[in-house]
Order: sequence, then structure tokens, then C-alpha cells
Amino acid sequence: MSVFGNYARYYDLLYRDKDYVGEAQFIHQLIQTHAPNAQNILELGCGTGNHAVLLAKEGYKIHGVDFSQEMLDKAESRLSQLPPDLTSRLNFSQGDIRQVRLNQTFDVVISLFHVISYQTTNEDLLAAFATVKEHLKPGGIFIFDVWYGPAVLTERPTVRVKRLEDEEILVTRIAEPVMHPNENLVDVNYQVFIKNKASGVVEDLQETHQMRYLFKPEIEFLCDTFQLLPIESYEWMTKQKASLETWSVCFVFHKTFDQ
Repeated sequence: MSVFGNYARYYDLLYRDKDYVGEAQFIHQLIQTHAPNAQNILELGCGTGNHAVLLAKEGYKIHGVDFSQEMLDKAESRLSQLPPDLTSRLNFSQGDIRQVRLNQTFDVVISLFHVISYQTTNEDLLAAFATVKEHLKPGGIFIFDVWYGPAVLTERPTVRVKRLEDEEILVTRIAEPVMHPNENLVDVNYQVFIKNKASGVVEDLQETHQMRYLFKPEIEFLCDTFQLLPIESYEWMTKQKASLETWSVCFVFHKTFDQ
């Protein structure tokens, strides 16, 4: 879970083309459909706070938790640029989603951008879902997305290259995957080259992000273990039925009222 050390410094640049606005609206619509009276949200794996800020603009109070202090520092710096009425609805804290206990319950728990797939062992997954159960109010909903096993095995991960730049730096990221099919894991080996435009100096970062791809029956088994009942699942953002080409699948579960 500490893979985002140096990576965090370039995270927002690497993902500035990500549709955070559309994703936040997607989550907001799910909440309005399945928990229309929800007022507060716990985000497990909040990163630099992009989703949290956008959801706060919809009126929710958000508590974001992340393992990476560098990510949280960027999230906190983001708050200094926001109006007070918005910052009052945002709170961030450092923690491991397998262990964190906030002594508070929430109407909604979300875990986005495949944070659940970073829980690579059965013990990791059980601990993360225990955290969800501990913090979710009866009747509350849990929304998350994962790498979907059928698609990962059908459309195998390939080498990818991404190039981005801003006023100060040029970034080239190479992602080289290595599959471990007996463990349902993929090692994504990142090599990131950062060139300072002014000096011409190039920094080379190397990190490995290990991801677990998951299948619907095992997710349902995990949730059943913690008395979380399925509401729906489908392709992330589109709400199309998951298929052999659907790498990212969104799941919505709710906690029963008799807990």
C-alpha cells in the first residue's frame, strides 16, 4: 500500500485527463438513487482529493482516508484554494483502509479508482471490507470499482506509454505488466521519466503496483460475509452489463438495517 511514494508528486498531472467531474456526477446519481437522504461520505483511498472536492460541491460532508501522506499533503493544499463553506465539508486523514477506525459511521462509503484491487491478498480484502462494515450506517451503501477478472483474462494487459507535460516538466510513463494467473494478480511495473524543461535534467522513477483482479461471485461472497447485500453491478460510468471487455466494474451494496 506504500507504492505511491514518489509517484504521488506527479499523480495529478498523470491523471489530469481523467473525467473526475463525470465520475463524481456518476457517484452522486448512484447516491441519489439508492440513499437519497445521505449527508456524509467516507472515501477510502481518497488520493489527492479530486473526487472529494467535487462531491462536497454537491453538498455532502466527506472524510477522505489515504495511506500516502504525500497524496494527503496535496489534498490539504487543495483546500487552501477553496472557499470556507466548501472546506468545512472536507476532512482528510492518513490511514490504512485495512486498519483505520474513525469511531464514526457514514451514510455512504466509497472506494474508487480500483482501490479495492490494491488489496491483493484474501486477508487484505477481508480487512478492508471489515472497515467498510464498521463505518457504514445500517441502510447505508458501499460503492466501489475493481479490475474485473473476466476482462483481464480475455484482454490481457499490455505495455502502455503515456506522455504528459505542464509548464515545468515533461513526463513519460511506461507501464509493463506481468501476470500471475494463479494468484489473480498483475504486477504493473512503472518507469516514469520526468524532464525539467528549464534545466533539462531527467529524473527516473521505478515503482511496481500490484493489482488483484476480482470476479463477481467472490465479491458477493466477501460482502455476504459482512452482511452487505448486493444492489447492482455494471460497467463503470456506462451502466452497461459487465462483459468480457469490461475492465472496470462498479458494485453497489447496502448494509442491512438489522445490524
